[in-house]
Amino acid sequence: MSAHEHIKFWHDTTLSNLELLHATYVTHTFAPHIHEGYAIGIIEHGAEQFKYRGSNHVAPAGSIVIINPGEVHTGESATEHGWTYRMLYPSTELLQRAVSDIVGRERAIPFFAETVVHDPEIMAEISLTHCALEEQSSALERESRLLWTLAHLIVRYADDHPHIRPLTKEHTGIQRVRSYLDEHYAENVSLEHLAAIALLSPFHLLRSFRNQVNLPPHAYQMQVRIMRARQMLRAGMPCVDTALAVGFADQSHFTKHFKRIMGVPPGLYQGVRKKEQY
Repeated sequence: MSAHEHIKFWHDTTLSNLELLHATYVTHTFAPHIHEGYAIGIIEHGAEQFKYRGSNHVAPAGSIVIINPGEVHTGESATEHGWTYRMLYPSTELLQRAVSDIVGRERAIPFFAETVVHDPEIMAEISLTHCALEEQSSALERESRLLWTLAHLIVRYADDHPHIRPLTKEHTGIQRVRSYLDEHYAENVSLEHLAAIALLSPFHLLRSFRNQVNLPPHAYQMQVRIMRARQMLRAGMPCVDTALAVGFADQSHFTKHFKRIMGVPPGLYQGVRKKEQY
């Protein structure tokens, strides 16, 4: 492997053992091979070239690559500096569940005729999802982002262009979910569990919650966690204890999310509030 190449490969057991790759390749070339499921990714830097379905393709930086299950393909750099990309390898079952959830009835697995796609909005969604999975975000965020991303990729680029069923007003179900998150903010709750509470499918829950609350469920849960954390910090609870009490795995994750919402780290927030009390 070239000194400039790096590879990070892992899998997520909470997402049907979804495999993921974040890598830079310069001299490496992939022999003709297939995947049992899909290969979906984004080119961050450089460009990749590959043979697929009887044609040669080039995927430059900013593009999305979609490989269907069981299709032979290769892969190598299209420039002397190589390419960096993020890849998801979802199973056929994951995409079949996603497309069935979208339309509200059982559907066959989707097929993507375009293999190199230029869509900045979907690319950004894939990037955010991949980064969330790499950072080991909450189960709710990982499940929500993956379903949201796959669903919109399917709607825009699957051959049969499935239509999303109409959005209906689900005030009672969404309020039950919101109340549950208010009360169980520290729990590592799953999207499936929230969908059962709302009596909605997971994708329909995501759409309805976003429509009524203006945040996805995982972002709302984060807002509640930070709100409760502020109360604990003002009461004098140490940062590390506060982090665990509101559901974070460690203080570093707590600090990152607290600063993202409040603009200051929790230690500084607590120090300023203490001074105000004297």
